[in-house]
Amino acid sequence: MEKEPNDKVQAEPRVGATTDLPHDRMTVQRFRKSFPRARWSDSLHAWFVPGRTAERRISRWLAEMEAEADAFADDKGRDAFAFEPIESRYLEAAPSAFHIRTPYSRTIVNEIREIPFARWDPDRRLWTVPYRSYDELRRRWPAIEAAAERNEPEVRKARREAIKGTDEEEASKVRLRERRRKRYPVPADDLPPFERAISTHAGVVFFTGSDGELADPVTVSTFYFPVGQNEEHVWASWRAGSLEELVTTWPARTPPGPEELDRGWWLPTREELRTARQTARSKWRAKQRSEEQQGDTA
Repeated sequence: MEKEPNDKVQAEPRVGATTDLPHDRMTVQRFRKSFPRARWSDSLHAWFVPGRTAERRISRWLAEMEAEADAFADDKGRDAFAFEPIESRYLEAAPSAFHIRTPYSRTIVNEIREIPFARWDPDRRLWTVPYRSYDELRRRWPAIEAAAERNEPEVRKARREAIKGTDEEEASKVRLRERRRKRYPVPADDLPPFERAISTHAGVVFFTGSDGELADPVTVSTFYFPVGQNEEHVWASWRAGSLEELVTTWPARTPPGPEELDRGWWLPTREELRTARQTARSKWRAKQRSEEQQGDTA
């Protein structure tokens, strides 16, 4: 197999995506035939496919491979659904797959992303789940449906009305104001690298700098993560990463350990980067649609 030429090439940012494969020769041969530009990364123990659409193409290929591996899986899922159906206004059993339409909720997104082969359809603004994933869909459906009902516009409005003038409303406003400040506490003696993707308890961000302002331990523990009174943290400014920046970021070789989690920042894992890329891609598409609509009305 072809490998990365040298460490220098590996360190250079490249647009593309990585994937793991079963270690049987036939699967690798089929993968190389479908992705002739793919290269093996010794450092990541994964295949790297160059290109801005690499992640989408890899996902499609893996879905096709899975379908071939068990040709009757969808039929089994249809039978299971017919025997024990999910009855919900948020779920439609279309001929080729389940269609899920719900109000936006981070809980829903996280749950659906754990369902094998679930896909977001940006054109129809819905999630598709193949019938072969019915068992996992059914297991996660109570949490998905409950989150959808909580986030219906009228329910959210009623919730806001119910807490008006209360301490809960004030606490909610304080949390929102803190988030909008785009700052994050980091150890004064262990600052993160600036202008590269870093994972935090608030998600993947790009730190832009720090003026050394001390972070109040009570504020840190209330809005970010628990810290001791004798631990010294400073505020660091951050920004969200662009889709291109996130796609060209290599994931960490190993997940963060207890010390890194206590520190509050670590190098992002493959799964954390995948989530951040999906969020960035959604924002990019929304911006593109907005620009297209403005162009149509100009």
